[in-house]
Amino acid sequence: MAAISMRGRRANARARRDFLWGLFFTSPAIIGLLWFTAYPLLASFYYSFTSYSLFGGAKWIGLQNYRDLMSDDNWWVSLYNTVYILVGSIPLGIITALVLALLLNMKVRGMAIYRTLFYLPSIVPAVASAVVWAYVFNPQYGILNNILRIFGINGPGWLASPTWAKPALIIMSVWGAGNLMIILLAGLQDVPQEIYDAAKVDGAGWWASFWNVTLPFLSPHLFYALVTGLIAGFQYFTPAYVLTGGNGGPARSTLIAALYLYQNAFRYFKMGYASAMAWILFLIILVITLLTFRTLSRRIYYGGA
Repeated sequence: MAAISMRGRRANARARRDFLWGLFFTSPAIIGLLWFTAYPLLASFYYSFTSYSLFGGAKWIGLQNYRDLMSDDNWWVSLYNTVYILVGSIPLGIITALVLALLLNMKVRGMAIYRTLFYLPSIVPAVASAVVWAYVFNPQYGILNNILRIFGINGPGWLASPTWAKPALIIMSVWGAGNLMIILLAGLQDVPQEIYDAAKVDGAGWWASFWNVTLPFLSPHLFYALVTGLIAGFQYFTPAYVLTGGNGGPARSTLIAALYLYQNAFRYFKMGYASAMAWILFLIILVITLLTFRTLSRRIYYGGA
């Protein structure tokens, strides 16, 4: 018994020593996480209850920032614009990526080159992409309106038009479909060929195979695209900032939630008010994500799982 007890103490000492060494080697990452993530998170929560400017101290005002936010017309406009762009860009991005993945899954010579070409736009920096699209959407000499003129159509003002500014941002979102295209392409290549063969034997055509075989196997990837798209949609910022100079024009048509938050924080220096916005956005994203998981996760097909 004494020998067993001694071995147990040695094992515990070794495990404790391994844990301490592991903690030592991971401490830089842990400290970085706490300093650059946990501390700003807690600080912003505190500042959301204060009147805080970069040029002055924080004064506790309780829930006043949240009350002001509920009566702020610009805030509601920014939420509407965000949801508008999100509802348009997510389906368009998913459909575009799915179509590209289906085409790039074909057995064609030189397919690796095509896959690379379609993926390249998604790795271009967002600012550079926005500058390119500013030229594309230019109403006088832009590529898009020049193409429309060939067919006798007078193109709209796009970014200069309150009616067309948000659709322009939605169209631009297709530019980043390459990332999702790669994910869906990987999913397509994971579908067992024998299932397609069995469906063909049963008389299923292309559409029946796509609807009853391909889509169920791709459902985890599509669900991932939906959830990440919802989260990213409420954080949408760079294109709207670059294309409008950070003003959200014309006529507030591109004033989105993240841009309005940025304006209050770094243009008007209302850090407390901006912190309240950030927390409201966080709660909106959290609730929508949880509802999405609750309503759709059971309908996802995970192969043999």
